[in-house]
Amino acid sequence: MADSLSPECTPLKLEYDACFNAWFEGYLEPAVAASSSRSQREAYSQRKAAEFNEKCGKIWERYRACVQKAVKEKGLDALLQQARDENPLTEPPPSSEISS
Repeated sequence: MADSLSPECTPLKLEYDACFNAWFEGYLEPAVAASSSRSQREAYSQRKAAEFNEKCGKIWERYRACVQKAVKEKGLDALLQQARDENPLTEPPPSSEISS
């Protein structure tokens, strides 16, 4: 796995990556079986989201805070805001653009 934006964030990144990958493995396999109806998929997704928050949420928040601090320290926050201002993402792209 790659290092984080800041060396001090890399241990948190590795911890989060491991947590996410373990959770995602468990998400993918049963997701196929749970796809029989929309309500079953929605219920399954909600359960898995709650599981993710319980297992990985705190790790994610710590890693995210570390990266946000590094972004500010490196002066990248102004560039990110400029990119958001110039190309705002107000809606997801149409599905035809995603599958292309």
